[in-house]
Amino acid sequence: MSITAWNPWRELEAVRERFDRLFGELARWRGGEELGIPLDVQETDDAIIVRASLPGIRPEDISVELRQGVLTIRAETREEREESKGTWHIRERRVGSAYRAITLPSPVREDEAQATYEHGVLEIRIPKAEAAERRRIPVQVRS
Repeated sequence: MSITAWNPWRELEAVRERFDRLFGELARWRGGEELGIPLDVQETDDAIIVRASLPGIRPEDISVELRQGVLTIRAETREEREESKGTWHIRERRVGSAYRAITLPSPVREDEAQATYEHGVLEIRIPKAEAAERRRIPVQVRS
């Protein structure tokens, strides 16, 4: 039987992620300005790989931050002003800001993270940190 320590901060972070997801879905449903960013998160033996779909967003309008195991991606699209006269029949392309923050599933080496952007997909590779070795602590009896 193994005993794992309960971590209230991890629980709170999980709740915050659920709320972020919920509010992102609500914003999309009601046509809001803030959009969620769809992600794929993959863990390999030596890295965490995150891929985010950001079609139509320029690389300079993307911000990636990593702090204390939380990855935050922000992106912004701007409305293109067209001065041509005419009637819109369909206008579905959204403008506004997109935001996503997730807690990474493993400890990582934050200072070695790398991000690349190609064909509307942002890929972030973050090397995993060495797992701390378990150390047995002898229990001493007080006299």
